[in-house]
Amino acid sequence: MGSASDEEAVQPTINILESLGVDYEVRVMSAHRTPERVHEYASTARERGIEVIIAAAGGSAALGGALAAQTTLPVIGIPLTSSELNGWDALLSTAQMPPGIPVAAMAVGGWGARNAAYYAAQILGIKHDDIREAVERYRQSLRER
Repeated sequence: MGSASDEEAVQPTINILESLGVDYEVRVMSAHRTPERVHEYASTARERGIEVIIAAAGGSAALGGALAAQTTLPVIGIPLTSSELNGWDALLSTAQMPPGIPVAAMAVGGWGARNAAYYAAQILGIKHDDIREAVERYRQSLRER
């Protein structure tokens, strides 16, 4: 996430990852204030066993794009509401990436935070049967409501 103040907005993502049995780590880094940390994190993610990156940021929301520029791992962006533009700036910054450096942009705010976790789990489920099965159980629970 781009700032420690984003923790509350990202908590639903964490809760869902836990409920689906997805291992995760949380880091605070800023594309503007700590670009070296962003570069180091993204460029070493694969060798550390990371398979998907979720980036949450508001305002200019450059974090997802900065991470995606340094890795070929899937990057999922959660645009957060943090300015007078109600998250539109973050959504456009997350979605409008140049060809070849994609970021999967989720919805602004809470729905995006939740769907980022589900989308990451679906990606991981391609390789990890236990995660795929957890997602399938969750989907079944939606049908039974």
